[in-house]
Amino acid sequence: MKTPTLRVLTALSIALLVGACAISRPGPSKNELLSAQSDETDQTQFMFVDKRIVDLTAAKPEPGFAYSLLAPSSASSDRIKPGDTLSLTIFENVADGVLARGDSGSINLSSIQVDDAGFIFIPYAGRVKAAGNSPDRLRQIVTERLSELTPEPQVIVQRAQGDGATVSILGNGVAAQGVYPIQRSNRTLTDLLARAGGLTAPSEVVRVSLLRNSHTGQFWFEDIYEDPKLNFALRTGDQVLVRRDPRSFTILGAIGQQTNQLFESRQPTALEAVAQAGGLDSNTADPTGIFVVREHSSSFVNTLMQRNDLVGDQSVIYALDLTEPNGIPLAKQFDIHDGDAIYVTEAPSVKWRKAFATVRGPANDLLILERLTN
Repeated sequence: MKTPTLRVLTALSIALLVGACAISRPGPSKNELLSAQSDETDQTQFMFVDKRIVDLTAAKPEPGFAYSLLAPSSASSDRIKPGDTLSLTIFENVADGVLARGDSGSINLSSIQVDDAGFIFIPYAGRVKAAGNSPDRLRQIVTERLSELTPEPQVIVQRAQGDGATVSILGNGVAAQGVYPIQRSNRTLTDLLARAGGLTAPSEVVRVSLLRNSHTGQFWFEDIYEDPKLNFALRTGDQVLVRRDPRSFTILGAIGQQTNQLFESRQPTALEAVAQAGGLDSNTADPTGIFVVREHSSSFVNTLMQRNDLVGDQSVIYALDLTEPNGIPLAKQFDIHDGDAIYVTEAPSVKWRKAFATVRGPANDLLILERLTN
């Protein structure tokens, strides 16, 4: 072998090794992560995912909706309350009545607001207790008062949409937040959401919370389709919070999108999370090296690792290998939790491809120089 050729090959070898060390990459390789597991790093543990791990780390079911919130109220929802706005129409069957004068035989008393003490004032009838009574009961009371002054009066009582008959709707899951008036107790949740412009997020990730009489209950919006009781009748003073599920995970490495991702289903698995982020990059990803990093309490990690000596919060790195016979089924069953970080390692060949690309230009220059020197 000619000496210039030997020099060229030596230079290429050095350049390749230097290039392999200097190339950029998204993070540690699979082998680097696997080698770290034997170091007993403080507060960081390593686990290969198997069926036992899948079962132990499965997301716990959420509490069901508190149906006691929907039980009939001890006080009728049709009761008048302070702040309600009332309208009364009074008919008298005499031409020259106490209130109704002229040919019409009637008078309309509109926009009468129930005061803080629960009373309204009606001319000649005086202060009348309205709060706590239904509109029909108030009609009877006013009729009895006026009967002492005019023969057989007829009274109509209507409750207008006002502060005492409203529902509040809040949250980023609905188009128009605000305070909405209701007129009857059979106004349903879906009626309210339609009046508020509908949902602003996919229905499968929308949560609804009801605050009623200082008690709360929550459920997934889609549960209404399976349980119509959740499309409950609204009551005066109800507060409804509608929001998109805020849970998220972070995904990094040789993946379609390196980003923070909101959950797109109630309970995504590792396989679904990878697919949601665009799937593995076929040119760079290593399907044998998918890692999920999660924070746990020491008591849980002791159970997980069948130990009893760990103290303090722990970071656990869960390893998945999709090329194993049960790799994909395990990834399909392994639940992702809020705050998880998923890291997909690069295939070993990528490092060398990048190194060759790094030295290709200098190598061409050396070959040209070698030819010129011969």
